[in-house]
Amino acid sequence: MTTPRRDRPLVMLAFGTRPEAIKMAPIVGALQESDRYQPYVLVTAQHREMLDQVLCLFGIVPDSDLNLMESGQTLDRLTARTVSGVSEVLREVRPNAILVQGDTTTTFASALAAFYEDIPVVHVEAGLRTGDKRSPFPEEMNRVLTSRIASLHLPPTSTSARHLLDEGVDPTTICVTGNTVIDALQQALAIGHAWGDPALALLSTTKHRTILVTAHRRESWGAPLSEVCWAIRDILEAFDDVQVIFPMHRNPVVRDCVEPVLAHHPRAHLVEPASYQDFAQLMAAAHIILTDSGGVQEEGPSLGKPVLVLRQSTERPEALQAGTAKLVGTSRARIFAEVCVLLNDQAAYLRMAEAVNPYGDGRAAARTLLALDHMLGFGPKPEDLSPLSLDSQLNELLTFSEL
Repeated sequence: MTTPRRDRPLVMLAFGTRPEAIKMAPIVGALQESDRYQPYVLVTAQHREMLDQVLCLFGIVPDSDLNLMESGQTLDRLTARTVSGVSEVLREVRPNAILVQGDTTTTFASALAAFYEDIPVVHVEAGLRTGDKRSPFPEEMNRVLTSRIASLHLPPTSTSARHLLDEGVDPTTICVTGNTVIDALQQALAIGHAWGDPALALLSTTKHRTILVTAHRRESWGAPLSEVCWAIRDILEAFDDVQVIFPMHRNPVVRDCVEPVLAHHPRAHLVEPASYQDFAQLMAAAHIILTDSGGVQEEGPSLGKPVLVLRQSTERPEALQAGTAKLVGTSRARIFAEVCVLLNDQAAYLRMAEAVNPYGDGRAAARTLLALDHMLGFGPKPEDLSPLSLDSQLNELLTFSEL
């Protein structure tokens, strides 16, 4: 554990998974560049290897690492160990505020630990809701409970802000920032085009139209995920100019569904989880993205890629409303039909690909610091991100996919 200086307000950032690290990295960078704050990075390592990839990419060295990941960990044990471990660091470091992101077990447990220690909680990517406490599970309740604890709420969109207002959150504690994942995606693509995995580099340059797939959510385990895989198999059989790249989650429950259906098809490439930089380049090279991931629903449209969401509901309705994404569920027939439309109908494809991404302009981390200034008494409340045209941001990111 690093012993911090106390000549500036100390701001702790607590996270434990790859998606959290991606979305927190731009804020870490902004705090490091600031002459007002001292950042302190605490990682729980709820996920170990995938977290470390992101830390390496963005040059983040944690000040504390709880290293909590264990084989077969249960939610109750992970929650208890996270509350205990984070509480111990909070008592030692006593930050002026703690930032948590999104909806993981680390997020809720860290917020709860901070509540116990009377330390203000800043919730990055606040206000996302499906309205169903078991979908996605356990993420929906993690974010709802974190909202009850937080002192400052940073929703990415005006829709998320309205959810908070509907729940009675004080409007003076809400600041719409955009989503930091757009900041992170811009930074990752700007780093360069050196592939960490040469096999992925070869797959990305093929003449086949590429469908990029990610699927791993708990509510899809079993029959729903099998339906998804059979739909992918149907697509490969129907279109000989299509290949599928499927970075598989390491959970054996996921692999036991995917491998029996797709492992032996010559144009189904089941690969290990990609580094974030490689995955960003895979998204840029893809023709269509199928996903049940929250972050990919935000990232794909930023690159002009139609996103079909393999879920029954989503806490990110803005993309559906903008036309950049479509909710297709896990039905084999529905997935096949929707992909066929995009592969066969160029006008339908362009309607999704050219719609403007509603999730931000790449300046969410800067707005986060302004909101933090206001909470700690250093400045006025910043203006919310306006839902004005984000065409310039889209065009900037599209240049990466053309390189």
